[in-house]
Amino acid sequence: MPTTATDAYAWLEDVTGAEPLAWVRGENARTDLELAVAPGFASLETSLRAILDSEDKIPDVDKIGAYYYNFWKDARHERGVWRRTTLDEYRKPQPLWETVIDLDALAALEGEPWVWHGADCLKPAYERCLVALSRGGSDADVTREFDLATKQWVEDGFFRPQAKGALGWIDRDTVYVTTDFGPDANGMSSMTTSGYPRIARLWHRGTPMASSTLVYAGEPTDLAISAFHDATPGFERDFVSRALDFYSDALYLRSADGALCKVDVPASAIKSVHREWLLLQLRDPWLLDGTTWTAGSLLATRFDDFMAGKRSIEALFEATPSTSLESFAWTRHHLVLNVLDDVKNRLSVLTPQADGGWARTAFVGAPAIGTLGVRAVDEESSDAVWLTASDYLTPSTLALAQLSMDAGGAEPDVLKTMPAFFDASGDTIEQHFAVSLDGTRVPYFLVRPKNLAFDGKAPTLLYGYGGFEVSLTPAYSGLVGKGWLEPSDQRGGGVYVVANIRGGGEYGPRWHQAALRHNRHKAYEDFAAVAHDLVARRITSPRHLGIMGGSNGGLLVGNMLTQHPQSFGAVVIQVPLLDMKRYSHLLAGASWMAEYGDPDTADWDYIRTFSPYQLLDPKCDYPPTLLWTTTRDDRVHPAHARKMAAAMLAAGKDVRYFENTEGGHGAGATNQQTAHVWALTYAFLWKALR
Repeated sequence: MPTTATDAYAWLEDVTGAEPLAWVRGENARTDLELAVAPGFASLETSLRAILDSEDKIPDVDKIGAYYYNFWKDARHERGVWRRTTLDEYRKPQPLWETVIDLDALAALEGEPWVWHGADCLKPAYERCLVALSRGGSDADVTREFDLATKQWVEDGFFRPQAKGALGWIDRDTVYVTTDFGPDANGMSSMTTSGYPRIARLWHRGTPMASSTLVYAGEPTDLAISAFHDATPGFERDFVSRALDFYSDALYLRSADGALCKVDVPASAIKSVHREWLLLQLRDPWLLDGTTWTAGSLLATRFDDFMAGKRSIEALFEATPSTSLESFAWTRHHLVLNVLDDVKNRLSVLTPQADGGWARTAFVGAPAIGTLGVRAVDEESSDAVWLTASDYLTPSTLALAQLSMDAGGAEPDVLKTMPAFFDASGDTIEQHFAVSLDGTRVPYFLVRPKNLAFDGKAPTLLYGYGGFEVSLTPAYSGLVGKGWLEPSDQRGGGVYVVANIRGGGEYGPRWHQAALRHNRHKAYEDFAAVAHDLVARRITSPRHLGIMGGSNGGLLVGNMLTQHPQSFGAVVIQVPLLDMKRYSHLLAGASWMAEYGDPDTADWDYIRTFSPYQLLDPKCDYPPTLLWTTTRDDRVHPAHARKMAAAMLAAGKDVRYFENTEGGHGAGATNQQTAHVWALTYAFLWKALR
């Protein structure tokens, strides 16, 4: 069991050290020399880059005042432009866009590798915005004030230096600020052990940030502290949120004199305040005044009445064995529920009634297999919603629909359709269920050629995640389609599989909690069960079965590599957690102890059973492996991937490594970087699995 004292590769934890970066450059060159010179690689990389750069992608927009804003990257805008248009223009096949911020020009002017992190614009005039920019894609960023009218940075405006944190508007001259203020007079850090802000302050224009007024200070072991202002006309309120861990928090209403009043609900409930309503999405059962509200329920109550002590609560959704609440979206008069039923979306519209209760209507026909997404266009003044529809083979669509008071809504008006980036005519989508070791039925989606031979020889890529309440639903991906599904001159088409294993959110809190901490092994048993089911159906065989996962999914496939090496023909591990002995001491790792446990306590007795870096056996034969990450990933430390690759290389295993110098917790900061790493990925998989 390596520690920092005995770990031979601990030196790779120095993210930007000269020796580690020299090692990275050497491994990148070795991987490129093997994969980037393979026949067909150049054309594949060019095709993937063309998809990422395509000017025919759907430009998702956010309504800010009278305009609709979009952040866009293509061949001419490598780092991207923040631009705007009108709704009438947006309806056109080729809208006219007005550039607001050109990130490429800004990066060139300032000599910084800026990556867009978003903008918060001040209501109701929307003349000023707080723009977040990251160097190279890291989670740590800077915030700068921008004038939308002049399209210029505000001289001597609000500015927050690089750190994890944020600025949030209260009014034109006042913001909430969370950031790294440095240690206090007693030497206590202003950041939590997870690396997020521990302190929220109120900052007035024209004063030093260091002299801002303390709003709330959390404990070092908290996850993060935040403060925010709700500017909804007639419902202006201020809140402080104290995140205790990844799945529990305390919410406080902040009065004008700075006093805090706690919203007295379970810490594990997801809390949402909208106009007069308080919504609670329960992760655990809640016994209140003799009534037990079940986990997975969505509850509604009037916020002011609740804060005054009244407890009139209504369940808007209650989970069943096959259903869970995926999300919800408010419009001016309605609440749209997006429910998963065996991992397929169903939408309904709820409308509060003047005499009490909620009317309920179905909304939009659901696809047999596919994903529906819904969000409000302008929740303060409109009942219009954006609707997205997608599956693995059908290009995504974006529609605009108007909800009505007496029915679910008008027929959606399709505004945009994604172009077909690959030939899907020879494929079909199916849903199957595997049986895990404890008898649990585990759903998975299968995309295969219609003429599949069922002889166990099909190159198959199995993808999974299984953590943090994340649901994997069908989505159109030009990269997956072009890189894996579509036949080429060099090869036939592959089979693509997505496993909906426990640890995710596909069946609500029960599905997630079933694989927490000491039960983590159940997620891995589920994934192995899907792999075995694919072999039993003669879709593929271990020799031709590859697996892939990123972040927590990287931990998943890292465990498949070390615990089931004989079951797979290739493994792709992306931006992963792998050293679970050290994870809580590396960057944001401490924030995930509610998911995995604390390795510095007795929890290590079970964590060690799913820590791939410690489970690696130099004497064992492992399938060909590719690990990749980014230097700028300040969420999951790149040392996880670096150290695993180094240990495998030292043991003589069939492994290659690649690290983009930019990209944050992803593949790359630019389309070129992203296309290259994905081309390496698919080149590796085809080489290993054919």
